[in-house]
Amino acid sequence: MKRIPHTARRGAVVGLAIASVALLTACGTSSGSGDSGGDAATELGENEGQVSILAWPGYVEDGTNDPTVDWVTPFVEETGCEVTTKTFGTSDEALNLMKTGDYDVVSASGDATLRLIAGGDVAPVNTELIPNYAGIYDFLKDQPWNSVDGVAYGVPHGYGANLLMYNTEQFPTAPTSWDVVFDKASENAGKVTAYDSPIYIADAAVYLMAHQPDLGIENPYSLDEDQLAAAVDLLKTQRESVGEYWSDYLKEIQAFTTGDSVVGTSWQVIQNVLAGEGAPTDVVLPEEGATGWSDTWMIASEAKNPNCAYAWLDYIASPEANATATAYFGEAPSSDAACDFRDDCEAYHAGDADYASQIWYWTTPIEKCLDGRTDVTCTDYAAWTAAWQEIKG
Repeated sequence: MKRIPHTARRGAVVGLAIASVALLTACGTSSGSGDSGGDAATELGENEGQVSILAWPGYVEDGTNDPTVDWVTPFVEETGCEVTTKTFGTSDEALNLMKTGDYDVVSASGDATLRLIAGGDVAPVNTELIPNYAGIYDFLKDQPWNSVDGVAYGVPHGYGANLLMYNTEQFPTAPTSWDVVFDKASENAGKVTAYDSPIYIADAAVYLMAHQPDLGIENPYSLDEDQLAAAVDLLKTQRESVGEYWSDYLKEIQAFTTGDSVVGTSWQVIQNVLAGEGAPTDVVLPEEGATGWSDTWMIASEAKNPNCAYAWLDYIASPEANATATAYFGEAPSSDAACDFRDDCEAYHAGDADYASQIWYWTTPIEKCLDGRTDVTCTDYAAWTAAWQEIKG
């Protein structure tokens, strides 16, 4: 398999700079208008000859980092759109950079997409102008992290689950529940690891959905004050057994290699690396389900090169380009056709709708309850960030 880029791609995905998403309740109409970046394009013109892309490391490779890794050059040759790229390390960094107006396209995770939409930084997209959109898995389309009121704000890229990793020597029988990092965490005190981000609160909420149904949690990103408090209490208890919170995947690989960590949240690609090195580890999707991510390519509302931007969204969703890009990072591709160009789709459960249905993809918490409740106000991302600081102490 190809190794993921030499960077903590999702490390510290969420920082402290919080953008308001209160306007989101006004976003998105059937026509794609509103306070969310204007209308979608109705037709395309000639390509402008250039496009500026803001992306996670490893998402826009042109051979500079590795001469054998290049899916940008074919795009340039095909479209005439020269590509300039800037990478970012956190979603908050991307949010701030998008406000400069210097970028036509951004790859956004679910903890950033709604904030970009609410801030008017990205525009709706006309999927009819993106031929390869038709081949994308249906379960990735029209989702809360990439659409508002049925209006698409981008094209799905790759996706994956935040899995439970365990040391097979410590756990000769594979665990089936997240209880090993929550209610039973003390059994491995000091060797439990957890993802270092406010969005990890949702992992606790997924667990509580199954084990404390009286809390009434129906969506782990839609928590009222009492539900958030319950998740915080669970994570404070877990904190006593956590040896290290991780955001750099290389550090987690090292911790499981040395045995400093024996159980905790992880990604399939990390397990693939560890397996290749002969480490005694494995991963499982527990019975409660899991959180995960589904990234979205979005177009700036004031894009200077909208035609080349649309060309990029179509190209990166094409089977071969999508296969190459998602394999390089280490995630499932966005279409079955992409699997014709990969030999590891089974390991990533690509296209498995039942598997995907067990994943709660990262979605920005907002005051408008995402689970449909109207009798309460849900906690927003700022509240989650404050809670995370409290949890970690």
